[in-house]
Amino acid sequence: MTENQTKSIAVQWGVPSAILMMVLVVMMFNFSTKSKVNATDTVNRNMTTLAGQCADNFTDDLTLLEKVGKPIAELIGKSNDTQEIGELIEVAMKYSDAYMVYACDEKGNGISSNGGEVSVGNKGYFEAAKASDGVRYIYAANDGTQSQSSIVLSVPTNYSAQNEEGYLFLFYPLSKFEDTVKRQDFAAWNFEVLLDKEGNILAGGGASNNFPVGVNLYDALSDNNTDTIRKMKSRIDSRTDGMSTVEIGGTKHALIYIPMSMNNWTLVVGVNQSYIDKQIAQQWNTSKNMLFQLLIVIFAFICIIVVINIISKVKNNEKKRQLEEKADTDLLTGLNNKLATERKIKEFIAQNPNAQSMMFILDIDNFKKINDTMGHAFGDEVLRSLGQQIGAIFRATDIVGRAGGDEFIIFLKNLTEADAIRKEAKKVENFFKDFKAGEYVKYSATASIGVAIFPQEGADWETLYKAADQALYKAKKRGKNQLAFYRDEWAEEKQ
Repeated sequence: MTENQTKSIAVQWGVPSAILMMVLVVMMFNFSTKSKVNATDTVNRNMTTLAGQCADNFTDDLTLLEKVGKPIAELIGKSNDTQEIGELIEVAMKYSDAYMVYACDEKGNGISSNGGEVSVGNKGYFEAAKASDGVRYIYAANDGTQSQSSIVLSVPTNYSAQNEEGYLFLFYPLSKFEDTVKRQDFAAWNFEVLLDKEGNILAGGGASNNFPVGVNLYDALSDNNTDTIRKMKSRIDSRTDGMSTVEIGGTKHALIYIPMSMNNWTLVVGVNQSYIDKQIAQQWNTSKNMLFQLLIVIFAFICIIVVINIISKVKNNEKKRQLEEKADTDLLTGLNNKLATERKIKEFIAQNPNAQSMMFILDIDNFKKINDTMGHAFGDEVLRSLGQQIGAIFRATDIVGRAGGDEFIIFLKNLTEADAIRKEAKKVENFFKDFKAGEYVKYSATASIGVAIFPQEGADWETLYKAADQALYKAKKRGKNQLAFYRDEWAEEKQ
């Protein structure tokens, strides 16, 4: 190799390598800077998410009062029997977190959960209930009976033999506030408070809580944090969650505020800023270590970068090819996904405008109940089993796909005879008589099925889908667990 060739190779590889290294160094510096910003955003976002979960815990308790209170109030409104009303009040106590329940007439006279007579006409929560329409959550600093601060759920009802307007009151103890919002391990919280829309503290908890009930949080923090509190108050007033840093007793704290779904209340949790800074540092150190290791690898293997790029391109092209083959597949059921199903049906329609065919749209009956009672994992198992079993009963040329959720689409091609249409419809309908899902628990799922015929009931995808969907609605309206045609005459055998 001549000296000129050596110089040429050195220039050919050395200059680009030097430029590449300079670009990499600049990129790494920028990445390091951005990683710190991202670490801060991630930690703040995680803390806000955790605070949101705390707010959800508290909201769930209050929502349970409403879920129990509404049907009980409706039953009370239909009863003129004092004993029966007392029993209904006991049911409300049993199935909610209320520590006390009253049922009163429009003057505030009624009975309580302990069976005694009550008169609450002079109570603030009674006046607040009368001044509003419908269900309302009311803060009571003193319940007037057990000297507890509470949130009172007011549910309108008809009470007494004269069917006068009345109210059902369920009392939720704010003494449970701290435990409720800390049902998970939120050891980082220093304190938590519940604010009304003016910033007054309704309830609080935490070892470092310097803000007792009744104090206005904005006023208590305004001395050293005027601008921060003004911005925080503005965001809370606009019902937006967020995080602000304030100084409390000489120590910086992050205040995370989460708007509640009732009464414009807000949950505010306080976290020592040093804890957050430590979490940010841990995340950022991970990024810095990764960058340092990456730099070592780049220096050690700079000579094979081009080879690695070529290999990566080859692998990426192969992976891309595999992904394109799988792009039409629904991962849960193994059937066509929504886009592939629609595309394939449209292609068939365009190429065979006069080939009589049929489209099924089916929904699993009460699928939400399956998820709620047996879990989403079992719900997925039902969908997976349905996809595997129903896909096996049709021809390879037919189109079977999952449109999303618990909706499936089946398109059967070239059914020239009405008898064939009825036969295939019966096949799908009978399929659900024996369909079972679950490996250990065998669950018999049913479905509502709508059928439309191409091209008579829709000569294009949109019209045909709409017709099948209307047939599905007809099946659901008739009581579910059945099949309905868009035009009922298809279900009738010709004489």
